[in-house]
Amino acid sequence: MNADLDRFRSELTAHLDWFAEHGRKVRFWWRDDDAFEPTPQLDRMLGLANKHNVEIGLAVIPKNAGEALSARLEIEPRAQVLQHGWHHKNYQRKDLGERAAELGSRRDMDELRAQLSDGKANLERLFGTKFIPAMVPPWNRIARPVADMLPEIGLPGLSTFTWLNAPRAHQVQSHVDIIKWKREVRYIGWKSAAQRFDLQLCRRRTNPQEPLGILTHHLVHDDGCWEFLDEFLAIAAHHPGAEWPHIKDLFS
Repeated sequence: MNADLDRFRSELTAHLDWFAEHGRKVRFWWRDDDAFEPTPQLDRMLGLANKHNVEIGLAVIPKNAGEALSARLEIEPRAQVLQHGWHHKNYQRKDLGERAAELGSRRDMDELRAQLSDGKANLERLFGTKFIPAMVPPWNRIARPVADMLPEIGLPGLSTFTWLNAPRAHQVQSHVDIIKWKREVRYIGWKSAAQRFDLQLCRRRTNPQEPLGILTHHLVHDDGCWEFLDEFLAIAAHHPGAEWPHIKDLFS
């Protein structure tokens, strides 16, 4: 018996019950980062999306993506594609204490504009109507001049993490990262998951229009991450107090 898991189930259900009793729904969406090729982990994640009938926004690295991923996603009606930078490379100065970013303050803007334009063209070619013109910055960090440039190259959408960038039109954030990244990469645990959802679901009582974004990284999931997804979706994907809008509509 796992008391923390039982608490998570109970508290998530209680929150969603409140919304249903008040004739309201929490708007959820799911973003997964770093896709570029078919893998057993990708298959497992897409299987969960199909099992629970929810869409998933795959942040695809455009330089590394190719025909194999295109063919794999062609048969997946619930998979949508977002642009994940160009090649997921850090350009900041670690020796100066700067945090990792591909779209940060040290980029030559002309070079970056060309890379992101090429990436967009590649994703459009590979994925067609599955591609949503929205940028997911690697490491969830983007310099303001870069963010301001995105609409000029046909990428009006933006998705980072929580409040790291001020809200704007076509910006759809992620809020609950299920992975603990420091030291050993692993699932955050049921207690932390319950606390993070409690915060976000309380916020939705006064800000119901903001979609609540779940953030995953399928390539590094441990058993706890996979268990979380199945347990969470078993409740949130089927409860009358929740809805999962089409991801394309969220960015429109």
